[in-house]
Order: sequence, then C-alpha cells, then structure tokens
Amino acid sequence: MSELFDAVDALVASRSPLPPPAERKRLRAAHGLTIDEVATALKVRRATVSGWESGKTEPRPPERDAYARLLKQLAELYPAPADATVPPRADATVPVQDAAPAATSTGTPAPAEAPAPSAGPAPQAAAMTVSENTRTSPAPAAAAAPAPLPGARKAPPAAPAATGGPRFDNGPLAVIDVDTDGKTLAYCTGGLVLDVPAKSLPALVDWTLEEAKLGQPKLSGPGKPADPLLVLTEPALKRYGLPAALGEEERTAGRLPEGHKVVKQLTRADWRLTKRGFGPWARIYRPAQGSERACVQLCIPAWDALDTRHWGDAGQLPPAELARVLGVYASRVMTPRGSTAVTGLELMTALHPPTRASGPDETGRRRSQHNPGSLGKDPVDCAPCEAPDGHPVLADLPRFHVRGPGEKLFEEAYDWARPLTDAECLRRNLVGLDVNMAFAAGANGLTVGLGAPTHVRNPAFDPKLPGSWLVDLSHVDLSRVKTGKEWVELDAALLPSPFTPKGDRPEGPAWYATPTVAYAQELGYEVRPLEAHVRYENGRYLDGWYNRLRDAYLATMADLGVDADLPPENFLAAMDGCRARDPELAIVVSAVKATVKGGLGKLRERPRGEGWRPGEPWRALSRPTWRPDIRAAVISRTRINFHRKIVKHAAFTGQYPVAILSDCVVYAADGESPLDVLPYREGRPLPGGFRLGVNPGLVKWEGTQSVLWGEGVREQFEAPELNLARYIKDGTVTAQDNGE
Repeated sequence: MSELFDAVDALVASRSPLPPPAERKRLRAAHGLTIDEVATALKVRRATVSGWESGKTEPRPPERDAYARLLKQLAELYPAPADATVPPRADATVPVQDAAPAATSTGTPAPAEAPAPSAGPAPQAAAMTVSENTRTSPAPAAAAAPAPLPGARKAPPAAPAATGGPRFDNGPLAVIDVDTDGKTLAYCTGGLVLDVPAKSLPALVDWTLEEAKLGQPKLSGPGKPADPLLVLTEPALKRYGLPAALGEEERTAGRLPEGHKVVKQLTRADWRLTKRGFGPWARIYRPAQGSERACVQLCIPAWDALDTRHWGDAGQLPPAELARVLGVYASRVMTPRGSTAVTGLELMTALHPPTRASGPDETGRRRSQHNPGSLGKDPVDCAPCEAPDGHPVLADLPRFHVRGPGEKLFEEAYDWARPLTDAECLRRNLVGLDVNMAFAAGANGLTVGLGAPTHVRNPAFDPKLPGSWLVDLSHVDLSRVKTGKEWVELDAALLPSPFTPKGDRPEGPAWYATPTVAYAQELGYEVRPLEAHVRYENGRYLDGWYNRLRDAYLATMADLGVDADLPPENFLAAMDGCRARDPELAIVVSAVKATVKGGLGKLRERPRGEGWRPGEPWRALSRPTWRPDIRAAVISRTRINFHRKIVKHAAFTGQYPVAILSDCVVYAADGESPLDVLPYREGRPLPGGFRLGVNPGLVKWEGTQSVLWGEGVREQFEAPELNLARYIKDGTVTAQDNGE
C-alpha cells in the first residue's frame, strides 16, 4: 500500500501549484537569494532557474516539487502586497490566436560616415501552440547578462522569433537534441521547443518540411525563401544513426562514404544530396516541382561545421543557447548556408538573384529573365592580369614563369612596418587602432563591374569606371601631396606607399584597380594608363550586402552596450569588456565580421584539392560570383581609405604610423589611450581622419604595449621591421614574423 501512496504523492507533486513568474522572482529577491544559489540547491543550471522566473519554461518533476516547496515557504515569509495585481499563471493555456506578434526595436542613428541601421527585429517570447503530434514549450533562457552601461541596451534573452507568416512560424532553424528521457526535441528561435516524432533521418526531413514550419522569407523580390536549417547535436547524431565524429578518411573527403547506411536510407526515400555529399553542411533535397522547393540543410557541429575561429565555442553550447546564437545571426544576416565565407557569398546572391520573372506575354505566361544589377546566372572570364596563378587563361605561360607587377593585379591589404625614429623611441607606448568592419566599409558605395571586361589600349582614365589599369605611379611623391584643395609637406620616409601592400614605392608600370589609380589623381598627380580591362556594365552591387551586414553588426553591438552615438570616452568605456556582458552575442559579432572577410575572399576562391592541376579549371570558376576583380576593387578601396586617414593625421598632428597590418595601425604615444593619439577638439575629431566609434570605417582601441616591448621583440627576433601591429593586442609573440 505504501507504494501506492508514494505514487499518489508523486502524482500530486508533478502538478504542484506555482505562483506566476514575476512572483517567483520577487520571492527569491525578497529573501536575498541569487539565481545561482537556487540553482545549486535544486541541482539545475542557472539558465534553468532564469527560465522559470521569466516564464519561458516550467519545472518538471522532481525539481518542480522542490521548487514549489521553496516558493511556498518564501510566500509565508514574504506575502504579496495587498494591492498587488496577480497576473495569470504562467502555465495556463494560451490560445494560438492570442499569441503576441513579433516586437521590433529601432536601430540607433549612426554618423554620416556609415548610415544608420534599419529597424531590426527584437527578441520576444515564443507563442505556445498545441497539436496532436507536436508539443511546444519555451526553451531555457540564456543566462542573464550583467547590467549594461548607462545608455546601453539590454542584451536579448533569446533569438528573435520569425515574422515570415504562418509558413515560417517557428523560425529559420532548429537545434535537434535528445533529452535524458530519450525524447527528441527541436529547439527553435524565440525559446520554442518542439517534440520531434521522426525516428529516421528521412522521416526527420519529411517532418521538417511538412510540420515544423521552419524557414525564412526571401531577402529580395525575385529571390527564394531560405531552406530550413537543422543543427544536429551529438545525441541526435546517435539517434539517427550518424557517427559522433568523422573518421580520418571521411575528414579528408569532407563527407560520409556513399555506402553509409544513412545515405542509403535517404536514397531509398528518393532524397538526394548535393555534390559535396553528406558532410558537416549537408543539403538534402528533391528536384523542385514548379516553384515548390523541397530542401533541408543540416549543420553538424561535432563534425566541425562551426569553425572555432569564427564561431568560438558555439558548437559546445547547450541546444537552447546554440539556437539563440544561430537564430540571432539568421535574423540579422541570413540562415547560415555553410561556413561564414559561404554564407557571405550566398548573401550577395540572395540580395541580387540572377534572374527574375518577366512580365506576362500575350498568353499570360511569364519567363525567367536577367535580373538587372545582378551578376547573372553565367560566369564570365576575368582579365589575364586579374587571374590567379594556374588559371586557364594563363595556360600558355611557361610552367615556372613568375608574373611581376606589370603582368598581375596585386591588390591586397597592408602588411607594412618601419623602425622607430629616435623621437618615437623616447615615447612611452605604442597604441594600436583597429578599423571596424574595414572591408565592409570599403564595399559601401563602391561601383564594381557586373559583366565581362573590355580590353582598351591607351585609355583615358575614368575614376568612375571599374576595371584594372596598367599605369606607372612611381612619380607620385608623398613628400608633397594634396589633401582636399591644399598641398601639404610630409616626411615620405615615414609613410607607406598607398600603391603596394608592403608599402614600397612602385618602380614602374603595374596593374591597379580603379580606386588606387583614382587616389593618385586625388593626391595631385597625373596618371596615363597604358592599357586597361574595363567593365562598362557596372553598378553598386555590394550596397545591399554592406547594409545588411552593417545593420547586423551595429544591432548586435548595441545589444552588448555599445551604441553608435556614444562620445569618445563613453565609447571606450562601453567597449571595455563588452564581450563578457553576453558571450553568446559576442559570438554573433565575430561571425558577422567573418562573413564580411570570408565572403569577399570567396570571390577569388582557389582550387581546393579535387585533383586540380595548373591550367585546368576548378569548381569555383563555374560560379557567376567568382569575381576576383570585385575582390580587388574592395581591397583597393579599403587600403586607400586607410592611407587617406593616415595622411590627414600626419598633416594635422605630425604623427606617423610605425606599423600597419590589414585594418590595424600602430602609433607611438606618451599615453596609453587612443585619445592620446587621436586629435579631438571640443569633442570633435579631425575631419577626414580617424574617429572613435562603432560604425564601419571608424576605429576602436586594439591594444597598447610599451616602446620597450616593441624594441625588445624586434631585437629578440633580429627583425628591425617586425610588424608590431600583428602583436599589439596582447603583446604575445610566438614566432618570427614571416608576413603570413
């Protein structure tokens, strides 16, 4: 009989009444308890208690009985005020039609150098729905972030919920996991959790497309909605018959063998895999029927799908937190399509689809036609000077021929350094400044070629015409240049040349992208190209791409407490430790920045194994987005933007950089702060020079080391021109600098 009584007691405990979430929090705080103390006592995670107090989750037995007991005792000690309004119980049923719509938050206006972000979606609690086969409940909330600085925004507790209509009610993606009870769950954005009935991978794909309501609306009129993304945790891999890790041969191939049992299951169910097979980012599809797509993408963190260089420890996060990180990224950038580099390239295409529907003809039928402003659906050949070594257009060159500047376009980021002067050695510190989203800023407003190049002999230079120009810029003398309408005298020996990545003065004719040649004119010097490959079909192809990534970056930084309109001192204070306020959102910031650099790098993707030999085409050449000329133009403009600010700074302050690496510059200074380097008068920066701020193109503090440190590491490695910008962040030098 005692066993029956125990069973009855357990049944009653499983439905122990709980006060509403706000009251739970009040009672805990009234007794001076922290969330961590409650979590420790109940042997649960901190985020679990936070979820109970926010109403995003409800406790389950056996923790529910203990939690109810705690709250009951606290309620006896601290009764609610008589005039308090008690909201409805958090575990009451919520009708589907009464679910609140998605909320929005408005971005902060940005300075003129980078336009303000558009309004973006704000996080919200998930609506609760009930069906016969699918249970939904809120996921555990992420740990609360520390209080932000004055004027800072509070970090969101979850990824934004979808706003794409009923078809995408549950957001763009789900993290599939198996709990301790053996139940398969789908953790969605907005804190939603779905029961997954599928027992096999083909059934999981069917469920995703037919019931899960996952996906993302298209980003442009002629585009297509994003396919659902499923992220499989290690327990989910085991549930669906997949290995927890790829073997050595599988890692080398980047996929499972075609004979694997799960691949055979998909084949028997008439599902197909793309050419890259079943790897860390697998796409499972059936051929489209008309406009209807049937495609699901998988992301497998245990197989290194989330590169730690860009996603940090995202792959190790619990399912709810991982859904939040990927959900914020998806809502602000796009649903990941692979690595951050792949996603950066896919974002370009999503914003400028290659085709669109024509107007109806006499029969009312519409046809596919070229979408103006896009790169089209067919690849175009690059000019010989734009081709990387081994490209088919260079097949006639001798096998070991090394192309010089007169044969090869070499637009790359800065890697330049010089010895300190005697005066600089007497200063105490070296201060590093880093340009925010430098390459994104270089893409903003840039006119690039859309079609194939046209070869022209002895052309007149046109700064508005994108292309590659063979021109001699060795006569440009940095000791006397124009800034605006005035000529200024500078110490050219202390400045890098703007025309070469290493900062060396060119020695004769060389190939340059349009922004580089235009800057020579801007400095007050005549240019006479010998020949050019120009693109008469052109446009500002990257503007929408820049705007999307800028908005994502600024919105996420604002969530971390760094707004776009902070004064210099407040900006430096807000940046100090901002990543620690919400480490998950800090991951999103890193991923957004990697999307910029990786997407631009993909424009000139090199062969990746595949048995390739020099002179043969490789897979990337078949893409319309294989455009080394666009990459070169962005890098050219980024480097020129950097040099322009350096010249302004030198002309106004007499200070010259001692090292530059990509988007970081180092100056000698007596103080430790960027404010000891940057000239501010009454809170206003030097016009056209460096300016502190979070917007793309503005600068932040990279790090400060002593001059003695700099001279010491150069002596240690016997390298007087060691690039100190590479190590200024934390001062750690692990090996001799080889420029790589």
